[in-house]
Formats: sequence, structure tokens, C-alpha cells
Amino acid sequence: MNERSNLWFFEDVDLYEVLCPHKVAGMKDNHTFVDFKKDEFIYFPDQPSDHVYLIADGRIKIGGYTEDGRENIKTILSKGEMFGELALVGEEKRSDFALAMDNETRVCPMSIDDMQMLMAENKPLSLKIFKLIGFRIKKLERRIESLVFKDAKSRIIDFLKDLAYEKGKKVGFETLIKNNFTHQDIANLTGTSRQTVTTILNELKEQNVINFDRRRILIRDLKSL
Repeated sequence: MNERSNLWFFEDVDLYEVLCPHKVAGMKDNHTFVDFKKDEFIYFPDQPSDHVYLIADGRIKIGGYTEDGRENIKTILSKGEMFGELALVGEEKRSDFALAMDNETRVCPMSIDDMQMLMAENKPLSLKIFKLIGFRIKKLERRIESLVFKDAKSRIIDFLKDLAYEKGKKVGFETLIKNNFTHQDIANLTGTSRQTVTTILNELKEQNVINFDRRRILIRDLKSL
């Protein structure tokens, strides 16, 4: 089984349902959710890395800033996913920011001590979390290579393939993806412009390689994309 198929299997797990203290016996009495409005920060670079977070509702943008102050978007996460996980492998201060992308975004904070306790008591869960961290690092490495060596169309196609393997559901030969990304989001994640994303997606649609609307992307045949 290749790296992408392993990632597809793991990303299908709703970590919120598994890990949120509100769902864990003995923790829920002392647990509170934290709500954010659109464009509010959950944390900033250089803040202490003392919690991991699970997304109960909404979307979270993870990114950083270049030396000249430009925003660099690394990933966009949605309901059920975890972020801030580098605190589990020794990160003392945040290297990135986390920003709410939707109104009524709700996150479930969990202290590093509580997370480590759960992981110590559940070895299979511990292994899955460390696999997730490793997969995300490899995904970021692939993205950097793509930005350096590939043209805009190739980067956008790579994005669609990764999205299909991580979030897609097979329907015969086709792959259906619930679409939480605007064209501007895709542009930010692929180092392109919104106009370029729109043009390339429309080209692929005209070639009957994909079909899409605001809520979904349908890839006709993932192997031929």
C-alpha cells in the first residue's frame, strides 16, 4: 500500500470523536470548547506550544509569514481534524499561526499532558497520531518540491490528487470530494493566482476530466488525471 493510500485511510478517521475530552470519560467535566469568529486567531507564531486542538465545527487555516510579511498558507483543515500536533514532538513555540475561516468555528483544546496520557494508554492511537504527523511533514515536503519544480497546472493537478486521496470517496471509477475550498484557497495552497485556478479547472471540466460546483469536485478517473 502506497503512502497516499495510507494517508487516505487515516484521514477518514474523525479525530474529534476519538480524542476530544468532551467525549472521554473522566475528562469531560473539566472541559470547555472555545468558539471563534471568522478571521480570529487561535494562536500566533512564537506562542507556547502547550495544547493540541481538534476541530468540532468550521475550518482552520494554518500558515506562516515570509520575511517580507507575506502570508504563506500551509494547509486548510476541517471538522474532525487535529492541528497544533507538532507540540507532541518537541515544538516549544509555535512556528505557524492558526486562523478560523468561518463564523461559529468551534475547537476543542487539549493539553499536551492530557494527550500524552491518552496516547500512553492507547498504543494504536499513539501510532496513528505519529503517522499523521509524519504524513503531514511529507505532504509539506512534496508541496515545496512542487512549488520549486512544477508549473502552475501541474501544481493544481497535484493538489486535486492529494485532495482526492485524503478526502475523496470512490464511486465506481470516479472520486467524489466534498469541496470546502474556494478558488482563492486553492491558489493560496498552490502558489498560483485565483484566475489561473479558475482557468485550469474550467479546462479540465471542458475535457471531461473533472466536474465541479461550489460543494463538490468529481474526478472522472483519478489515474488519468
